[in-house]
Parts: sequence; structure tokens; C-alpha cells
Amino acid sequence: MKLFLISCLVALAAADVSHIVKSADAGAQIVRQDVDVAPDQYQYAYETSNGISADEQGQLKGTGQEAAISAQGQYRYTSPEGETYNIQYVADENGFQPQGAHLPTPPPIPEAIIRSLEYNRAHPEQPSKP
Repeated sequence: MKLFLISCLVALAAADVSHIVKSADAGAQIVRQDVDVAPDQYQYAYETSNGISADEQGQLKGTGQEAAISAQGQYRYTSPEGETYNIQYVADENGFQPQGAHLPTPPPIPEAIIRSLEYNRAHPEQPSKP
């Protein structure tokens, strides 16, 4: 498991982020980088000279074949248009769940649908007899 965690961290560090880096930022330097890896948890953080930053904490949940990593963190970058984006996220058994002011959100559920669902929950369908 420790090898898996280290491999994930190396892959993240080597990931191609050129699609979010402006050409003027091609010479950006890493100004801060912290990594702490243990057998059942990890955390990392980095910041670059052009304002990109990220941090994440994760831990092993479960054991054996049912083991999985649950992580939470955030990252920040500036778009080519000059707008700063902040994303917070959780990644667990429910998938990657980002949150950010710029991300689209689903429309609210109409009141009639909510009432219908509540009615169905209160009046479950009875099994039919043959």
C-alpha cells in the first residue's frame, strides 16, 4: 500500500498541467513543497511562483480487499484571462466531488416533484398477488 501511495504522489507531481499554465508562466518555479507519506495516510502541499497552489490529505479506509483511500483538498490557479479559481474537493467511495464558485450547479428540484417523492415514500407500492 505504501508503494501505491508513493506512486500516486509521483504521478501527481509529474502530471502535465500545461493546459492551465499560461505561456508566460512556463518558467514558474516551485517555491514550497511539503510531502508526508505514512502507511495509512498522506498529505502534500505545493505552491509555485506564478500563484498555483494545492494541498491534499488522504487516509486509508478499511482493510484487505475493501481498502480504499479517502482524500480531501483544494487547489488554486489563475486562468489565462486573469481570473483566479479556487476548488475544494473530496474524493472517496462516492467519487470526486469538487466545489467552487465557478462550477455549475444543478437547478433546484421542483416542489411538485418533491411532494410526489414524499407521497411515494409514505405510500409504498404493495406487492400484487398472483
